Amino acid sequence: MINNELLKELSARISALLPMASEAKEDVEKSIQDLLSSTFSRLNLVTREEFDAQLKVLARAQNTIAGLEEKIARLEKARIVTPPTDQENETR
Repeated sequence: MINNELLKELSARISALLPMASEAKEDVEKSIQDLLSSTFSRLNLVTREEFDAQLKVLARAQNTIAGLEEKIARLEKARIVTPPTDQENETR
């Protein structure tokens, strides 16, 4: 969800552009804030904290995948280089 401070700031900036009495200005700010809040909630946005957390999870997953790929490559190379043993020949 979007930070309420951001919504308040945006609505205050927008209402500052409109010349009107202070009591009407407060109503306009509240209306704009409600409108922005509902619009942002429909956009399916995530917070910066959620985004950063997912970046860390992705980085760990990429490191794990890279490590596993290296391990598979080493095992495949060792399997190709090592001649089959007598036991393996009997099972074939």
